[in-house]
Amino acid sequence: MAIPEASTIWFNGALVPWHEAQVHVLTHGLHYGTGVLEGTRVFPTPEGPAVFRLPEHLRRLERSARMLRIPLPHSVAELTGATLELVRANGHQSCYVRHFAFLGYGSMGLDMRHSPTDTVIASWEWPDYLGGRALRLMTSSWRRNDPNAVPPAAKGTGPYLNSALARREATDAGYDEALLLASDGSVSECSSENVFAVRDGVLRTPPASAGALEGITQDTVLTLARDLGVPVRVENLLRSDLYAADEVFVCGTAAGVVPVASLDGRELPSEEGELTKRLAELYRAATTGGEPRYRRWLTPVHSS
Repeated sequence: MAIPEASTIWFNGALVPWHEAQVHVLTHGLHYGTGVLEGTRVFPTPEGPAVFRLPEHLRRLERSARMLRIPLPHSVAELTGATLELVRANGHQSCYVRHFAFLGYGSMGLDMRHSPTDTVIASWEWPDYLGGRALRLMTSSWRRNDPNAVPPAAKGTGPYLNSALARREATDAGYDEALLLASDGSVSECSSENVFAVRDGVLRTPPASAGALEGITQDTVLTLARDLGVPVRVENLLRSDLYAADEVFVCGTAAGVVPVASLDGRELPSEEGELTKRLAELYRAATTGGEPRYRRWLTPVHSS
């Protein structure tokens, strides 16, 4: 999917024209995957555009950098201001925001200590990451990274090669998205979304110990479900648990809440089950300011 270009990017502390946000070909992060990232969204609300759960995303960026020993030269407060400045400069009412910090040009080799950190914030309009329809999933032959090899709590750039290979395999086979299993065969997550299963009214999702990212949208969905009085469990799932589920859906910042129609050619009872529909509607209300209980999750782009 081509990126719809915006006018500016925030790069190392300043707004620069989109095409001038460039790095050297010997950038450390380009060769070794030494970077951390976040995906955040801006939604239109009655009071103007607002960033959804921006503090949580930036705290996770800071935590990821600390875990991977990548010095982050800007504070959460500075990155918050820069994010709002960028979205205002690009004139977005609704957009995707990519926060990205990586080791830049200065040294080569696996020794990480001698390369400076570059920090980037970019925004662009990206309405339907997964096409806006119920998904057909395929279990990938690629296994999710072992959590003892790559910490799933850190959203690093290097481990996304695993996701890219799985997604390519699935789309080449005619599916919409890949489901990855952990090394022990338990369900982990999709290439860039957390996965949920509903059976007998109970909502279940895999834990971080299965290699799944502790998703902010996943946490949002769990909160919404609890507020609806739905029993939730974060626990290990087998692939057969998804086959036997009444409903399956995925969620992520880029995707939102998206129902799953089938897994490995096995049709689910409904393309969009009742609970999936209720959660998707409540998620839309929370992100767009339509539900007062969740206004705390919104950071206005324009100060009053």
